[in-house]
Amino acid sequence: MKYLVTGSAGFIGNQLALTLLGAGHSVVGIDCLTDYYDVNLKEARLKRLTAFDTFTEARIDLANDDAVEAIFKTHHPKIVINLAAQAGVRHSLDYPRDYVKSNLVGFLNVLENCRNYPVEHLLYASTSSVYGANTKQPFSEHHIADHPLTIYSASKRANELMAHSYAYLYGIPCTGLRFFTVYGPWMRPDMALYKFANLIVQDKSIDIYNNGKMERDFTYIDDIVDGIIRLCPLAPQKDKSWDSENPDPSKSGVAPFKVYNIGNGKVEPLMRYIELLEENLGKKAIRNMLPMQSGDVHSTFADTSELQKTTGFKPDTNIEVGVKNFVTWFKDYHSL
Repeated sequence: MKYLVTGSAGFIGNQLALTLLGAGHSVVGIDCLTDYYDVNLKEARLKRLTAFDTFTEARIDLANDDAVEAIFKTHHPKIVINLAAQAGVRHSLDYPRDYVKSNLVGFLNVLENCRNYPVEHLLYASTSSVYGANTKQPFSEHHIADHPLTIYSASKRANELMAHSYAYLYGIPCTGLRFFTVYGPWMRPDMALYKFANLIVQDKSIDIYNNGKMERDFTYIDDIVDGIIRLCPLAPQKDKSWDSENPDPSKSGVAPFKVYNIGNGKVEPLMRYIELLEENLGKKAIRNMLPMQSGDVHSTFADTSELQKTTGFKPDTNIEVGVKNFVTWFKDYHSL
């Protein structure tokens, strides 16, 4: 099978592409290697992929419509997995235009080329952040998600709506993937676990918002990848049971469209996450307790019953294992 993976130098995209290549598939990887964080980390990730003859690197910007079309025209991928995006909730508070270019214009180019060069299935990254001001938990795909709190989450919700319109107009099977707090080896250095580890080993303080009174559904990278791969051959179809007078936002009766949560399905206190990091690093953090930051939420908790019903898979890597694996990689990568 020939796959197109955007964001192939990114955290999730790279691990996904590596897994697909290891399973014998061909992968075309698109990434422009922005300097949002250390480009050397992205280059190191890419080296894991270029070892495979079945990997083709396309170092282009998704916002460049001509360059994206050239990739589709040349390679005709069967399955497209869009994981490229401007990430980071806090970054979106200061640089909102970055999210419009990458997450909206870039995704539009993906949709247009899936329309002009038909694919069997388009899967794309969304986020648990789309639940925004919702407080009913666990978060379910059947809940309305129309109250985003940042431009990042708004851009991801927009991706879901854009995908539905293209699924309806052009029959492109589209699956949205709402990821919950992904972590693990090779993760982004701006993410909490990596950022905290860097500061702890340098004897610098870590900022803990809402005085640590937060909970997250921490999801290990291997579980995220496993969930994506299991969904790839399961292109959605129009749901005949869909009620247009009481529409279910997780699916559609007029388009081949579906949305899934991919999370661990378990809530963990942020402070437990930090304690495990300290234990595995063998060093205590200097804690700077701060009030809640704008755009953040107190808790995330995924209902993964739809994923389990469709694929038979339920993410279950606990944070004790996941944090230990991250620290082992962190020490090796930084020669500590």
